[in-house]
Amino acid sequence: MPGAVGRVPTPPAPVSGGPASSGAAASVYAHDWAGTSLGPWPGWDPAVRAAAELVLASPVPMALALDDEFLLLYNDGYAELIGDKHPEAIGRPAAEVFAEVWQLPGVGEAVERTYRTGEPSLGKEVTLPLRRRRSGTVEHAVFTRGYSAVRDSGGRIVGVLVVAAETTQVTRQLQSLSDLAAALAGTLTLDDVARVALRHALASFDADQVSFGVDEGGGGWRMVRRLRGELIDEADERLPPLWRRFPPDSTAPLVVTARVGKSRFVDDGQPLRETAVDRHDQKIQALAAVPLPGAVVRGGLAVGYQAAHAWSGAERALLHASAELVGQAAERARRFETQHGTAQLLQRSMLPAHLPDLPRLRIAARYDAGVDGNAAGGDFYDAFLLPTGGLAVVLGDVAGHDVQAAARMGQVRAALRALALADPRPDAVLAGLDRLVTSLGAEGGTHELFVTVALGVIDADRHRLTLASAGHPAPLIRRCADGGEPYAEYADVPTGAPLGLGCRPATTTVRFSPGDTLLLFSDGVVERRRQGLGTGLDALATAVAAAGSGDPRALCAVATAAVAGATEDDVAVLAVEHALRPSRSASMEVPAEPTAPSRVRHWMTAQLTEWQVPESVVGAAVLCTSELTTNALLHAGTAARVEIDLSAERLLVSVADTGTRGTVTRAQTDTLSSRGRGLGLIEELSDAWGTDPTVRGSTVWFEILVSNR
Repeated sequence: MPGAVGRVPTPPAPVSGGPASSGAAASVYAHDWAGTSLGPWPGWDPAVRAAAELVLASPVPMALALDDEFLLLYNDGYAELIGDKHPEAIGRPAAEVFAEVWQLPGVGEAVERTYRTGEPSLGKEVTLPLRRRRSGTVEHAVFTRGYSAVRDSGGRIVGVLVVAAETTQVTRQLQSLSDLAAALAGTLTLDDVARVALRHALASFDADQVSFGVDEGGGGWRMVRRLRGELIDEADERLPPLWRRFPPDSTAPLVVTARVGKSRFVDDGQPLRETAVDRHDQKIQALAAVPLPGAVVRGGLAVGYQAAHAWSGAERALLHASAELVGQAAERARRFETQHGTAQLLQRSMLPAHLPDLPRLRIAARYDAGVDGNAAGGDFYDAFLLPTGGLAVVLGDVAGHDVQAAARMGQVRAALRALALADPRPDAVLAGLDRLVTSLGAEGGTHELFVTVALGVIDADRHRLTLASAGHPAPLIRRCADGGEPYAEYADVPTGAPLGLGCRPATTTVRFSPGDTLLLFSDGVVERRRQGLGTGLDALATAVAAAGSGDPRALCAVATAAVAGATEDDVAVLAVEHALRPSRSASMEVPAEPTAPSRVRHWMTAQLTEWQVPESVVGAAVLCTSELTTNALLHAGTAARVEIDLSAERLLVSVADTGTRGTVTRAQTDTLSSRGRGLGLIEELSDAWGTDPTVRGSTVWFEILVSNR
């Protein structure tokens, strides 16, 4: 009601905000209060005016809602919270100013209750839309509010004091822990854990630099970091992190923290001065490093700022909680990598290290472990020359995902090659294998030994392919007649029973002309849960027919991605192209030196120019190869091998490293600075690309079509 604030018969005094007369305070003093029910400022009750001046001078966000209309005045902190509602909100009813949220629980009704009863209250956290004055953006901020009655000199309630505390940052940090736990649940390797941990720490602490380090397992340490403003795109995320090696007795703060298991917090100084590897480390003034808890992996997580920073209790608690989650994930990853490495080495050591290199028959294969990649499997492939001059190609599947399945696979593959070298007829080879598998089952006292095999013999001179199958999916042939559209068809080969079940294989001979490509595959390529096998077979044929070329390496990549959905089975593919004309090939060994990418560029430009490759293809291929070479040297740290193969239809380039990760020198890191662009460029400039893991290292390849340029 009018006059609720109360007035005293004092003479008018000049309006003066004293030391607080700036910002929101200046706006409050300058407001025309005489036009409101409160009357002129000098005539306010002394107790009310004292409360108002206390609010205006406080650094804590506060507001007064006075009189029955809850007319507002507030300080700078509160003005920052309400964003672009200031300064028009001064002197206006709170219900008008906050019309969009006034009816929400814990907002208007809380103010009105305190005004009626005089009882103070603490509101629950509430999320409100807020326009930030500095950025001009609208975001949903989280607040907690305290309400207290304001009384005049006579003890009468004349308003409500609102003290607001924004808890958005705390809420976000708690949410970030939940997000971190969810992201870490999907990690398998320490590389995965590092990516997630660094991304989380950089965002949660708004830091200038974050680091993650772990012990090497056999002495020494390795560490990876991220910097504020560092350009990391989707292609970068697929690359292995750039780990730096440190000796066992390193004095780097993160290594010391991990080694002794004790946290370290530096508010101001140069904590990385003695161990800095570049200017980014030298600029760090504040650093927090906490150890990862756990018995399997020793490591740590560090957050740094380029300015002095006082580490609050909340920040320390958040960092320790983050390290707890990261440490658990790191231990799972270390166990996985140990088991995975053993299983995969066993698996791949039983597969051929090299496939035949023939002028008219180009061969490629791909194997991807199914389930979680943590167990050896029974899928296998092989290709070898026969005494008759033909090429034998085989793909098989021994049921199971354990060491025993891999061992049986090795026995079957070795026996198949021996039988084929003695008698290359596919039906005779499979009949001999049937007797072997029956014997192995009897020896092991099991009738559950389930083996399927598809075997083909290619006679390139006669343009024919002889096939036999023991319970295996029929091979797919991509045909590409001169001047016609490519199409794919499954070979009409009798399936027969799996080996060990009295297999009586029959053979079929089909045309295999220049331009055709044969694709052998395991059932993991086409089988999916809740999906018929025919659906997968149709999808595979469609994808292979639509491929840009019949290049075997490209078709292997197409085949493994042809059917949507995840598979729990192993995936093996073997492709053989009957080339229209012999291709030209060349290779270069690339030493792990800073000048290597430049040398590759010069060599490749000269070679492709000599072969009269179109200039547009040369430029794209040289750029992509340079980037892949850079990535191989950075992330493997070992020598690499670049191979180029040119046919009438396409240029195929592959870059293979020979190790997972080796030592990368400071000079290499500085010189090979284009890290991260590689895969993005490959996607943009090539017609197809992929990665192939090997027993030691990996291969990245790309294909550029030249027939239409």
